[in-house]
Amino acid sequence: MMRRLLTYLAGVAIVMLFAGCAVPTKQVDYAAFKASRPRSIVVLPPQNTSPDIKATYAMLSQATFPLAESGYYVLPVAVVDETFRQNGLTIPDEIHAVPVAKLHEIFGADAALYVTVTDYGSRYQILSSVTRVAANAKLVDLKNGDVLWSGTAVAATDSSSSGGGLIGMLISAAITQAMNHSMDASYAVAGSTSYRLLAAGQPGGILYGPRSPKYQSD
Repeated sequence: MMRRLLTYLAGVAIVMLFAGCAVPTKQVDYAAFKASRPRSIVVLPPQNTSPDIKATYAMLSQATFPLAESGYYVLPVAVVDETFRQNGLTIPDEIHAVPVAKLHEIFGADAALYVTVTDYGSRYQILSSVTRVAANAKLVDLKNGDVLWSGTAVAATDSSSSGGGLIGMLISAAITQAMNHSMDASYAVAGSTSYRLLAAGQPGGILYGPRSPKYQSD
């Protein structure tokens, strides 16, 4: 009886994890993107609809790498953040509301990336501790306000273990949950989400930029 219960609970945990991570690939119209062909991107501080206040800067600090690897010049996020602060803008919602013409005037970038973090954190789920980060983004042409691309990505890790019996699994999950909160395990997962969201060469992803050897091959 205990073995059946253990198998059932573990199965439920796995189903819950992968059901939460499934993101269908959508058809993307790249006509505006190919017409604009931006060379430089300013990444705005992400909006955060998750309950964890660390989500904004965890995503912001890891957005530059996949974009740069994809062939774009990305304005340094520290400089962008400080520029907004010097102009009295510290809340992402307010920053996202700045007119595109003003952003173009201040930063001179071809496009702006608007990111929203919808899920960030670790949760105790039956016999495991699941860390999950989800985000969506859109790339906007700063010359005319056209949306060039939009996408969504999710990454997650599951600490479930089959060793030690039911009690051992419960204890292990509780310990892992406590460690995940104290060490912010979500930060590393946010890096995976950022890469899935912003790296070129993926179905439905952004196109390669002019600094990539694959430029205009997609």
